[in-house]
Amino acid sequence: MAEPRYDVIAIGNAVVDIIASCPDELIEELQLNRGGMTLVDEARADELYASMPPARELSGGSAANTLAGLSTLGLQCAFIGQVADDQLGKVFAHDMRATGIDFDTPARSGEPATGRVLIFVTPDGERTMNTFLGAGQFLPAEALDEDLIASGSILYLEGYLWDPEEPRRAMRRAIDVARKAGRKIAFTASESFVIDRHGDDFRAMIEDGVIDILFVNESELATLTGEGDFDAGIAAIAGKVPVLVATRSEKGAVAVAHGERAEVAAEPIDAVIDTTGAGDQFAAGFLSGHAKGENLAACLRRGAIAAAEVISHYGPRPEADMKQLMADKLS
Repeated sequence: MAEPRYDVIAIGNAVVDIIASCPDELIEELQLNRGGMTLVDEARADELYASMPPARELSGGSAANTLAGLSTLGLQCAFIGQVADDQLGKVFAHDMRATGIDFDTPARSGEPATGRVLIFVTPDGERTMNTFLGAGQFLPAEALDEDLIASGSILYLEGYLWDPEEPRRAMRRAIDVARKAGRKIAFTASESFVIDRHGDDFRAMIEDGVIDILFVNESELATLTGEGDFDAGIAAIAGKVPVLVATRSEKGAVAVAHGERAEVAAEPIDAVIDTTGAGDQFAAGFLSGHAKGENLAACLRRGAIAAAEVISHYGPRPEADMKQLMADKLS
Protein backbone atom coordinates (compact mmCIF):
# COMPACT_ATOMS: atom_id res chain seq x y z
CA MET A 1 0.00 0.00 0.00
CA ALA A 2 1.34 3.44 -0.97
CA GLU A 3 2.03 5.92 1.80
CA PRO A 4 -0.88 8.40 2.04
CA ARG A 5 -0.28 11.93 0.80
CA TYR A 6 -3.04 13.38 2.96
CA ASP A 7 -4.05 12.74 6.54
CA VAL A 8 -7.75 13.42 5.87
CA ILE A 9 -9.77 13.93 2.70
CA ALA A 10 -13.37 15.04 3.23
CA ILE A 11 -16.48 15.16 1.09
CA GLY A 12 -19.14 17.57 2.26
CA ASN A 13 -21.34 20.57 1.67
CA ALA A 14 -19.61 23.62 0.29
CA VAL A 15 -21.58 26.46 1.87
CA VAL A 16 -21.11 29.91 3.31
CA ASP A 17 -22.47 30.50 6.81
CA ILE A 18 -24.33 33.76 7.42
CA ILE A 19 -24.46 34.24 11.19
CA ALA A 20 -26.47 36.80 13.14
CA SER A 21 -27.26 37.33 16.81
CA CYS A 22 -30.97 37.59 17.43
CA PRO A 23 -33.52 37.73 20.26
CA ASP A 24 -35.49 34.63 21.16
CA GLU A 25 -38.64 36.31 19.88
CA LEU A 26 -37.33 36.33 16.30
CA ILE A 27 -37.07 32.52 16.33
CA GLU A 28 -40.77 32.36 17.17
CA GLU A 29 -41.75 35.10 14.75
CA LEU A 30 -40.04 33.36 11.83
CA GLN A 31 -41.32 29.93 12.96
CA LEU A 32 -37.83 28.43 13.00
CA ASN A 33 -36.83 25.03 14.38
CA ARG A 34 -34.96 26.31 17.42
CA GLY A 35 -31.62 24.59 17.91
CA GLY A 36 -32.02 22.41 14.84
CA MET A 37 -31.15 22.43 11.16
CA THR A 38 -33.85 22.88 8.52
CA LEU A 39 -33.40 22.55 4.76
CA VAL A 40 -34.91 25.50 2.89
CA ASP A 41 -35.31 26.47 -0.75
CA GLU A 42 -33.77 29.58 -2.25
CA ALA A 43 -36.93 31.66 -1.83
CA ARG A 44 -37.12 30.87 1.89
CA ALA A 45 -33.38 31.53 2.25
CA ASP A 46 -33.87 34.96 0.71
CA GLU A 47 -36.83 35.63 3.01
CA LEU A 48 -34.86 34.69 6.13
CA TYR A 49 -31.84 36.69 5.00
CA ALA A 50 -34.03 39.76 4.65
CA SER A 51 -35.24 39.25 8.24
CA MET A 52 -31.79 38.81 9.78
CA PRO A 53 -30.08 41.42 11.93
CA PRO A 54 -26.57 42.48 10.78
CA ALA A 55 -24.64 39.31 9.99
CA ARG A 56 -21.17 37.86 9.51
CA GLU A 57 -20.38 35.75 6.43
CA LEU A 58 -17.95 32.88 6.97
CA SER A 59 -17.24 29.81 4.88
CA GLY A 60 -18.73 26.74 6.51
CA GLY A 61 -20.11 23.29 5.87
CA SER A 62 -19.67 20.55 8.47
CA ALA A 63 -16.86 18.52 6.88
CA ALA A 64 -15.15 21.66 5.57
CA ASN A 65 -15.16 23.09 9.10
CA THR A 66 -13.57 19.90 10.42
CA LEU A 67 -10.84 20.13 7.79
CA ALA A 68 -10.22 23.76 8.72
CA GLY A 69 -9.63 22.64 12.29
CA LEU A 70 -7.38 19.79 11.21
CA SER A 71 -5.36 22.05 8.94
CA THR A 72 -4.73 24.56 11.73
CA LEU A 73 -3.49 21.63 13.81
CA GLY A 74 -0.93 20.82 11.14
CA LEU A 75 -2.57 17.96 9.26
CA GLN A 76 -2.54 17.69 5.47
CA CYS A 77 -6.09 17.88 4.12
CA ALA A 78 -8.06 18.03 0.88
CA PHE A 79 -11.74 18.79 0.31
CA ILE A 80 -14.24 17.66 -2.30
CA GLY A 81 -17.44 19.69 -2.59
CA GLN A 82 -19.50 21.59 -5.14
CA VAL A 83 -19.78 25.35 -5.43
CA ALA A 84 -21.32 27.42 -8.20
CA ASP A 85 -19.37 29.79 -10.39
CA ASP A 86 -20.51 32.82 -8.39
CA GLN A 87 -19.24 35.20 -5.74
CA LEU A 88 -20.00 32.98 -2.74
CA GLY A 89 -18.34 30.09 -4.56
CA LYS A 90 -15.19 32.16 -4.98
CA VAL A 91 -15.30 33.16 -1.31
CA PHE A 92 -15.59 29.53 -0.24
CA ALA A 93 -12.73 28.36 -2.48
CA HIS A 94 -10.49 31.20 -1.29
CA ASP A 95 -11.18 30.48 2.37
CA MET A 96 -10.41 26.77 1.98
CA ARG A 97 -7.15 27.34 0.16
CA ALA A 98 -6.12 30.16 2.51
CA THR A 99 -6.51 27.68 5.37
CA GLY A 100 -4.04 25.33 3.70
CA ILE A 101 -6.62 22.86 2.37
CA ASP A 102 -6.37 21.60 -1.20
CA PHE A 103 -9.68 22.24 -2.99
CA ASP A 104 -9.86 21.64 -6.72
CA THR A 105 -13.44 20.54 -7.45
CA PRO A 106 -14.47 22.51 -10.58
CA ALA A 107 -17.15 25.16 -9.97
CA ARG A 108 -20.56 24.48 -11.51
CA SER A 109 -22.00 26.94 -14.00
CA GLY A 110 -25.62 28.09 -13.99
CA GLU A 111 -28.24 27.65 -11.30
CA PRO A 112 -28.52 26.98 -8.42
CA ALA A 113 -26.23 29.33 -6.55
CA THR A 114 -23.58 28.30 -4.03
CA GLY A 115 -25.16 26.99 -0.85
CA ARG A 116 -25.55 29.05 2.27
CA VAL A 117 -26.62 28.50 5.86
CA LEU A 118 -28.55 31.23 7.65
CA ILE A 119 -27.70 30.85 11.34
CA PHE A 120 -29.66 32.66 14.06
CA VAL A 121 -27.79 32.72 17.38
CA THR A 122 -29.90 33.40 20.49
CA PRO A 123 -28.52 34.95 23.71
CA ASP A 124 -27.82 31.49 25.20
CA GLY A 125 -25.42 30.71 22.32
CA GLU A 126 -27.79 28.18 20.72
CA ARG A 127 -27.74 28.22 16.94
CA THR A 128 -30.76 27.66 14.69
CA MET A 129 -29.65 26.76 11.16
CA ASN A 130 -31.55 27.09 7.90
CA THR A 131 -29.69 25.53 5.01
CA PHE A 132 -30.02 26.16 1.30
CA LEU A 133 -27.74 23.49 -0.18
CA GLY A 134 -27.64 25.08 -3.61
CA ALA A 135 -24.95 23.77 -5.93
CA GLY A 136 -23.75 21.34 -3.25
CA GLN A 137 -26.68 19.05 -4.04
CA PHE A 138 -25.24 18.41 -7.47
CA LEU A 139 -21.78 17.03 -6.72
CA PRO A 140 -21.48 14.29 -9.37
CA ALA A 141 -19.49 11.09 -9.09
CA GLU A 142 -17.66 12.25 -12.23
CA ALA A 143 -16.20 15.16 -10.24
CA LEU A 144 -14.32 12.77 -7.95
CA ASP A 145 -10.57 12.54 -8.33
CA GLU A 146 -10.16 8.86 -7.47
CA ASP A 147 -6.39 9.11 -7.21
CA LEU A 148 -6.88 11.91 -4.70
CA ILE A 149 -9.32 9.84 -2.63
CA ALA A 150 -6.96 6.87 -2.62
CA SER A 151 -4.15 9.12 -1.36
CA GLY A 152 -5.86 10.02 1.93
CA SER A 153 -5.30 8.05 5.13
CA ILE A 154 -8.88 8.82 6.23
CA LEU A 155 -11.91 9.60 4.06
CA TYR A 156 -14.28 11.74 6.13
CA LEU A 157 -17.92 11.88 5.00
CA GLU A 158 -20.62 14.33 6.04
CA GLY A 159 -24.07 12.89 6.72
CA TYR A 160 -25.81 16.10 5.60
CA LEU A 161 -24.64 15.43 2.05
CA TRP A 162 -26.16 11.95 2.07
CA ASP A 163 -29.60 13.50 1.60
CA PRO A 164 -29.39 14.66 -2.05
CA GLU A 165 -29.23 11.78 -4.53
CA GLU A 166 -26.32 12.89 -6.71
CA PRO A 167 -23.72 13.47 -3.98
CA ARG A 168 -24.92 10.31 -2.22
CA ARG A 169 -23.89 8.34 -5.31
CA ALA A 170 -20.58 10.19 -5.35
CA MET A 171 -19.95 9.33 -1.69
CA ARG A 172 -20.73 5.65 -2.26
CA ARG A 173 -18.20 5.64 -5.10
CA ALA A 174 -15.65 7.38 -2.91
CA ILE A 175 -16.14 4.75 -0.18
CA ASP A 176 -15.43 1.98 -2.71
CA VAL A 177 -12.27 3.74 -3.91
CA ALA A 178 -11.00 4.40 -0.38
CA ARG A 179 -11.64 0.87 0.84
CA LYS A 180 -9.91 -0.67 -2.18
CA ALA A 181 -6.93 1.54 -1.36
CA GLY A 182 -6.96 0.25 2.25
CA ARG A 183 -7.97 3.59 3.76
CA LYS A 184 -10.23 4.28 6.74
CA ILE A 185 -13.77 5.65 6.45
CA ALA A 186 -14.93 8.21 9.03
CA PHE A 187 -18.58 9.25 9.02
CA THR A 188 -20.43 11.98 10.89
CA ALA A 189 -24.20 11.46 11.16
CA SER A 190 -24.74 15.27 11.14
CA GLU A 191 -28.36 15.53 12.31
CA SER A 192 -31.25 13.35 13.50
CA PHE A 193 -33.44 14.32 10.55
CA VAL A 194 -30.80 12.86 8.19
CA ILE A 195 -30.96 9.60 10.15
CA ASP A 196 -34.76 9.68 9.99
CA ARG A 197 -34.49 9.76 6.20
CA HIS A 198 -31.45 7.55 5.63
CA GLY A 199 -31.01 5.54 8.82
CA ASP A 200 -31.43 2.26 6.98
CA ASP A 201 -28.44 3.15 4.80
CA PHE A 202 -26.35 4.14 7.81
CA ARG A 203 -27.29 1.05 9.81
CA ALA A 204 -26.47 -1.16 6.81
CA MET A 205 -23.04 0.46 6.48
CA ILE A 206 -22.42 -0.11 10.19
CA GLU A 207 -23.52 -3.76 9.99
CA ASP A 208 -21.40 -4.32 6.88
CA GLY A 209 -18.28 -2.92 8.54
CA VAL A 210 -17.96 -0.03 6.09
CA ILE A 211 -17.49 2.67 8.76
CA ASP A 212 -14.25 2.70 10.76
CA ILE A 213 -14.89 5.85 12.81
CA LEU A 214 -18.42 7.04 13.59
CA PHE A 215 -19.23 10.45 15.08
CA VAL A 216 -22.68 11.06 16.61
CA ASN A 217 -24.15 13.33 19.23
CA GLU A 218 -26.51 12.15 21.95
CA SER A 219 -29.74 12.74 20.01
CA GLU A 220 -28.33 11.21 16.81
CA LEU A 221 -27.28 8.13 18.76
CA ALA A 222 -30.83 7.72 20.06
CA THR A 223 -32.32 8.15 16.58
CA LEU A 224 -29.85 5.72 15.04
CA THR A 225 -30.30 2.98 17.65
CA GLY A 226 -33.85 3.54 18.87
CA GLU A 227 -32.46 3.55 22.42
CA GLY A 228 -33.51 6.44 24.66
CA ASP A 229 -30.86 5.55 27.23
CA PHE A 230 -27.42 6.86 26.25
CA ASP A 231 -25.43 3.87 27.53
CA ALA A 232 -27.83 1.46 25.85
CA GLY A 233 -27.30 3.33 22.60
CA ILE A 234 -23.53 3.09 23.00
CA ALA A 235 -23.80 -0.64 23.67
CA ALA A 236 -25.96 -1.15 20.57
CA ILE A 237 -23.28 0.18 18.21
CA ALA A 238 -19.92 -0.02 19.97
CA GLY A 239 -19.17 -3.59 18.87
CA LYS A 240 -20.00 -2.83 15.23
CA VAL A 241 -17.57 0.01 14.48
CA PRO A 242 -13.87 0.07 15.37
CA VAL A 243 -14.18 3.58 16.82
CA LEU A 244 -17.38 5.19 18.10
CA VAL A 245 -17.38 8.81 19.32
CA ALA A 246 -20.53 10.22 20.96
CA THR A 247 -20.64 13.84 22.09
CA ARG A 248 -23.00 15.16 24.79
CA SER A 249 -22.58 18.97 24.72
CA GLU A 250 -21.95 20.22 28.26
CA LYS A 251 -21.85 16.62 29.54
CA GLY A 252 -18.67 15.87 27.61
CA ALA A 253 -18.14 12.91 25.31
CA VAL A 254 -17.61 9.16 25.26
CA ALA A 255 -15.60 7.02 22.87
CA VAL A 256 -15.35 3.25 22.53
CA ALA A 257 -12.66 1.56 20.46
CA HIS A 258 -12.01 -2.17 20.30
CA GLY A 259 -13.73 -2.70 23.64
CA GLU A 260 -11.97 0.17 25.42
CA ARG A 261 -14.17 2.99 26.71
CA ALA A 262 -13.00 6.50 27.57
CA GLU A 263 -14.84 9.64 28.68
CA VAL A 264 -13.99 13.32 28.81
CA ALA A 265 -15.70 16.23 30.51
CA ALA A 266 -16.56 19.37 28.58
CA GLU A 267 -13.70 21.85 28.63
CA PRO A 268 -14.60 24.85 30.85
CA ILE A 269 -14.94 28.24 29.16
CA ASP A 270 -15.97 31.69 30.37
CA ALA A 271 -19.05 31.96 28.16
CA VAL A 272 -20.76 30.13 25.32
CA ILE A 273 -21.03 32.62 22.46
CA ASP A 274 -22.04 30.45 19.50
CA THR A 275 -22.31 26.66 19.33
CA THR A 276 -22.00 26.60 15.53
CA GLY A 277 -19.27 24.15 14.57
CA ALA A 278 -18.86 22.58 18.03
CA GLY A 279 -19.31 19.03 16.76
CA ASP A 280 -17.21 19.74 13.68
CA GLN A 281 -14.29 20.95 15.75
CA PHE A 282 -14.66 18.13 18.26
CA ALA A 283 -14.20 15.76 15.32
CA ALA A 284 -11.15 17.76 14.20
CA GLY A 285 -9.54 17.57 17.61
CA PHE A 286 -10.28 13.87 17.96
CA LEU A 287 -9.00 13.01 14.49
CA SER A 288 -5.83 15.05 15.03
CA GLY A 289 -4.99 12.76 17.92
CA HIS A 290 -6.14 9.62 16.13
CA ALA A 291 -3.90 10.41 13.16
CA LYS A 292 -0.95 10.65 15.54
CA GLY A 293 -1.77 7.30 17.14
CA GLU A 294 -2.69 8.80 20.51
CA ASN A 295 -4.80 6.85 22.99
CA LEU A 296 -8.56 7.21 23.17
CA ALA A 297 -8.62 9.49 26.21
CA ALA A 298 -6.06 11.84 24.63
CA CYS A 299 -8.07 12.01 21.40
CA LEU A 300 -11.21 12.90 23.36
CA ARG A 301 -9.38 15.61 25.28
CA ARG A 302 -8.19 17.14 22.01
CA GLY A 303 -11.78 17.09 20.79
CA ALA A 304 -13.04 18.84 23.93
CA ILE A 305 -10.37 21.54 23.68
CA ALA A 306 -11.16 22.22 20.02
CA ALA A 307 -14.92 22.35 20.66
CA ALA A 308 -14.47 24.76 23.59
CA GLU A 309 -12.37 27.10 21.45
CA VAL A 310 -14.97 27.37 18.70
CA ILE A 311 -17.98 27.95 20.97
CA SER A 312 -16.16 30.83 22.68
CA HIS A 313 -16.57 33.05 19.58
CA TYR A 314 -18.80 33.49 16.54
CA GLY A 315 -18.26 31.23 13.56
CA PRO A 316 -17.64 27.53 12.95
CA ARG A 317 -13.86 27.56 12.51
CA PRO A 318 -10.97 28.13 14.94
CA GLU A 319 -9.62 31.60 15.58
CA ALA A 320 -6.91 30.70 18.10
CA ASP A 321 -3.49 29.27 17.33
CA MET A 322 -4.69 25.70 17.76
CA LYS A 323 -1.26 24.10 17.86
CA GLN A 324 -0.26 26.40 20.71
CA LEU A 325 -3.60 25.98 22.47
CA MET A 326 -3.25 22.20 22.38
CA ALA A 327 0.33 22.42 23.61
CA ASP A 328 -0.71 24.66 26.51
CA LYS A 329 -3.75 22.60 27.50
CA LEU A 330 -2.10 19.20 27.16
CA SER A 331 1.21 20.05 28.83
